[in-house]
Amino acid sequence: MLLAKYLHQIIDSPTKKHSITAMVKIIAEVCQNHGGSRDTLKEMISAAAEAGADYVKMQTIYSEDVSFRERFEEGETLPDGTVKTIKRPQKDEVERLRKLDLTEDDHIFFIEECKRNNVIPFTTVFATHRIPFVASLPWPEKVIKVASYDCASLPMLSELCDNFDHLIISTGATFDEEIEKAAELVKSKNKKLTFLHCVTSYPNTMDMCNLSRMQWLNKFTDSVGWSDHTLVEKDGIKAAQAAIALGAEWIERHFTILNKDQTKDGPVSINPYLLRELRKFANLDKEDQLKIVREEVPEFEVMKGMPVRAMTPTELLNRNYYRGRFATNIDGEWKYNWEESPVASTA
Repeated sequence: MLLAKYLHQIIDSPTKKHSITAMVKIIAEVCQNHGGSRDTLKEMISAAAEAGADYVKMQTIYSEDVSFRERFEEGETLPDGTVKTIKRPQKDEVERLRKLDLTEDDHIFFIEECKRNNVIPFTTVFATHRIPFVASLPWPEKVIKVASYDCASLPMLSELCDNFDHLIISTGATFDEEIEKAAELVKSKNKKLTFLHCVTSYPNTMDMCNLSRMQWLNKFTDSVGWSDHTLVEKDGIKAAQAAIALGAEWIERHFTILNKDQTKDGPVSINPYLLRELRKFANLDKEDQLKIVREEVPEFEVMKGMPVRAMTPTELLNRNYYRGRFATNIDGEWKYNWEESPVASTA
């Protein structure tokens, strides 16, 4: 096979080459795959670094920031079986996430372990009032990730710009005009901006990828990339390879060292072996990358999709739930990331 032929030509240790020549930056997203265990988190960082990740990203999620919204307590399903509103009771979600909470000391541990393994650490902030704490940490690069559902949270983006130099913003489940406004804001603050195309369906299928979307995003940003939520067992790293061949400068992929059934995000998380293969592919010349995906990835053409496209019903359903899932509680009142009201740090 072509892929085996070309990968065989690369040095066995991917870190020896990508540190010098590779343009594609690979983010290993540990999400909640650590299961709340510092030992597991440490092993994940080491494995990601050894497999060739450039960045390792955590999530600054606190269970107490899960907001209460009445419509999700029971959800709504139409008589024909169509789900109109997701059922996701706040209490159940808080209990699930509480076991995964990382402390402030865990954040320091994460940063130091990444430094020790020569990868760059950063995080995603999910509630505005956590920004002062996160900004105070000793990050080697002042880079921050913004989840898709906060791409349109302009007050949050403004505060992040005041504290960080580079915003990497996912754009799934975000309307075109919201993406343009986000770009205008970040640029007005003279900050570096990277947009990641993604599909907020977990998992997303090959025909949902619409990788040509990166062309449209590139009009507004310094760099673009792909945050991959495809099903690993079925599709491996094909979508990430196709994105790289089409010009993605950043690839974000959930990462795990556990079996796929041990964590909620396991099915869409790649293991160290697949991360190493992705690193090797990213190190190839563009011509070789395109040759491989055209000849060995039969879904390549369908994955391209359209630069401008409407969101799927699943994405709209997820947008309805996840946008506002986390918020800041001030005296019993929830303040959302898109609201102008100033909030005091409660971190």
